[in-house]
Amino acid sequence: MSVNKIAVAVIHGMGSGDPDVDEGKLEKPEYFSKLSQELIEKFAQQLGISPEEAESRIVFEYIYWAPMLQPEQRELWEKVKGENLRFEWLRFFFIHVLGDTIAYQVTSERDRRLYDLIHARVAEGLRNLAEKAGPTAPLCTLAHSLGTVIASNYFYDLQEFTRTRGSKVLMPESVRNQMGNTPLERGETLTLFYTLGSPLALWSLHQKFDRPIQVPAKQLSTYHPNLVGEWVNFYDPNDIISYPLKSLSPEYDQVVTTDWPVNVGNLLTSWNPLSHVAYWSDGFITDAIGEALASTWKAVNLESLTAIAQ
Repeated sequence: MSVNKIAVAVIHGMGSGDPDVDEGKLEKPEYFSKLSQELIEKFAQQLGISPEEAESRIVFEYIYWAPMLQPEQRELWEKVKGENLRFEWLRFFFIHVLGDTIAYQVTSERDRRLYDLIHARVAEGLRNLAEKAGPTAPLCTLAHSLGTVIASNYFYDLQEFTRTRGSKVLMPESVRNQMGNTPLERGETLTLFYTLGSPLALWSLHQKFDRPIQVPAKQLSTYHPNLVGEWVNFYDPNDIISYPLKSLSPEYDQVVTTDWPVNVGNLLTSWNPLSHVAYWSDGFITDAIGEALASTWKAVNLESLTAIAQ
């Protein structure tokens, strides 16, 4: 009897791209490899299986959207560098880190080209997951920093696209071309949503964020009636970029399962804003997510496990 797999999409935050690396030769970043391995080990411990067996039950996809913004960032840097500017290294950092946030937000309001390019990359990642994990695999999305805004935007557009029966403004052809027609790609199996160091609260002033996405997806019970989803928002009180979400509105309070304060980072970073880059490697967070992934796998395979036991 076949066993259902769990699909995990990982969406990085601002400044996670390397502007000096050719996209075609880029390998997955070290933190993603460590994160996926850590989650596999936690998943295996919860199920009482080997990490090797766990790897056959869970599928990861790293959604790397940074290259969509890098050409414009390179062009700007070439224009301004060497113009007697002080702190060039810090300006370079601002262009490639804070510039991500500015570019994504501005394009979403005026010129949608970059916004749609990034969403096409998300659609491509979900298509890959559907192919490797199965068309109805429960979807877990892990997003950090600006990635939480991108993930929220994408699923909002996807859910509104379904609700309005095909608005081409929300999901233009460039994005739809990267999508198949599986439940996973339509966002109908979205089960777990983890936001790490999220600045979504800052975007809540934007008209589009007056209503949160649905987690779990409304259609999830059609495919997996035994599943109970969750949206957990991890934030470090020392991280000035991240904020709790439940207090934003009654709607967010209802949808977000938990705002979980954490203390991420090491002796040098855990007490200050540099903690923002330390969520991926925090053992408390990976423990919580690994346990949820294992519980989800057991729930979705309940009928199969029962049949095998008999």
